[in-house]
Amino acid sequence: MTTQVSEEVAAKANAIKEEANVLFANKKFNDAVEKYTEAIELNPNVAAFYANRAFAHTKLEAYGAAILDGDKAVEIDPKYAKGYYRRGVGKYALARYKEAAKDFRVVVKIAPNDKDAKLKLEDCEKTIARMAFEKAIASNEVVKKVSDSIDTQSIIVEDSYDGVRIDDGKITKEFVDDMIERFVAQKKIHKRYAYEIILQVRKYFMEQPSLVDVDIPEDSKLTICGDVHGQFYDFVNIFKLNGRPSEKHAYLFNGDFVDRGTFSLEIILTLFAYKLLYPTGMYLTRGNHETDDMNKVYGFEDEVKAKFSETMFKIFSETFTTLPLAHLVQKKIFVVHGGLSSRDDVTLEEIRNIDRIGKGQPGQGGLMSELLWADPQPQPGRSPSVRGVGQRFGPDVTENFCKMNNIDMIIRSHEVKQQGYHVEHNGRCVTIFSAPNYCDTQGNKGAYINVTPDKTTTVKLDYVQFEAVEHPKTQPYSNRFRGGF
Repeated sequence: MTTQVSEEVAAKANAIKEEANVLFANKKFNDAVEKYTEAIELNPNVAAFYANRAFAHTKLEAYGAAILDGDKAVEIDPKYAKGYYRRGVGKYALARYKEAAKDFRVVVKIAPNDKDAKLKLEDCEKTIARMAFEKAIASNEVVKKVSDSIDTQSIIVEDSYDGVRIDDGKITKEFVDDMIERFVAQKKIHKRYAYEIILQVRKYFMEQPSLVDVDIPEDSKLTICGDVHGQFYDFVNIFKLNGRPSEKHAYLFNGDFVDRGTFSLEIILTLFAYKLLYPTGMYLTRGNHETDDMNKVYGFEDEVKAKFSETMFKIFSETFTTLPLAHLVQKKIFVVHGGLSSRDDVTLEEIRNIDRIGKGQPGQGGLMSELLWADPQPQPGRSPSVRGVGQRFGPDVTENFCKMNNIDMIIRSHEVKQQGYHVEHNGRCVTIFSAPNYCDTQGNKGAYINVTPDKTTTVKLDYVQFEAVEHPKTQPYSNRFRGGF
C-alpha cells in the first residue's frame, strides 16, 4: 500500500537521502544507514532509498537487512534492477547461490548491458554446478581427504632456498622468527614447509575437543585477541607491542584469522607454526570465516591459489574443520567467536562434545553455526540477526548461560567496535576486535585483553587498545564483489 506524501515532504526526504549518500561516500556506513532510514520514514515509496540502504547494510556485513531492503525495493518497483541486484549480493554473501542467481537473472533481463550482474550470475551458476558435482561424488563413494594424499618428504627444497629450514618436521623458534621476517618482506616460505605446518597442526587439532580448557599458571599470562582478518602488519604489531608467544605468555586468537585482508595466508601459517612450537602458548578458535563459503567470497581461497595452489587451499579447508569452537579460561571465562545459542539449555559439556569434524562446514543453523555467528543485543530476549545467519541474544540470555554453567563471563569477537572492545550485559559479555582500521575504511582501534591470575578474583583483565600501522597496498584477491558494493 502506497503512503501519500506531499511534494514538500518528498523533497525533504530526497535531501536527506543525498546527505546519506555523502556519508556513504565518506565510508560512514552506520551514519548513512540512519540517514537513509530517516528518508524512508518520511517517504516510504521510493525504491532507491531501500536499495541505497541495502548497499550500506552490505558494507556493514548486515546481509539479512540488505536482503529485506532489496525485498522492499522490488515490491515498490518490480522493474527496478538495482533492487534485485542488492538483494542478490546479500544472498550471495550468505552462500545462498540459487536464490542469488535468480535475482541476477532478473537484473540481466532488465539491464542486459550490466556486465557486473552477468559476471555474478556466471559465478553463481558455476558454484551451483560444482556443489552439485561434489554432492554426487560424496553420495557414491567415500571421498579421500586431500590431506591424506600429500607426501611432504617427496617435495624437494632447492639449494637456492634462502630461508631457515625445518629438519625432521620439527618447528623451531629460529624457523618461526625467520618465517615472520620473510612474510614482513613479502617473501614466501617453501611450499614443503607450508604443507608440513598445516598437516601437523591438523593432526594435533583432530585430537582436541570442541571446547578446550585453558589454564594460566601463576607466573604466566594469556592474551586474548579478536578478528585479525588478513591484516598481517597489524597482527605482527600486536607482538611488537605485547610480546611474542612463549611458554609463559600464551595467546588465544578468537577466530576470523583470514579473509578481507590480503595477507591471510601469512597470518594463518604464523598462528599454526606457533601452535606447533608452543602447544600451550597458542590457542585458536574457529570463526565464521574459517569456512568454505566465506573463503570463496572474501578472498582466502583465491589468495592461497595465487600464492601456492588449489591443493593447499583444500588442505586448509580440511584443517579449518578441526579447529575448536570455544575455550574455557580458568574454568570461568567462556571464549567463543560469535555468541550464544537460540536454546536456553545449552551446557558447556554439550559444546565440548560437538562433532565439529564430522559436520565439517557449520551451515546456517544449529548450535555449531550459532556459536560462530550470533551477536549480543542490549534488549532482553532474542531476535533475528541483521546478518541473515544466527540470532541476537540479550543480557538475560547471557546471565542464564553464565549461571547455569557456573562461569563469570563471555568473551567473543565477530563485530567491529570503534574502540576495539565493548563491555555489555552488566559486564558479563565482552566483544574484542583486533583488526584496526578494518578493511582500511572503518577508522576503528584494535584491542586485545591481557588475562592474568589474581589472588582476590579468578583473573584480572587488562584491555589494551592500538592503532593501525602502515602496510603494503595490494589489490584484494577476490573480485567477486568488485563493482557490487
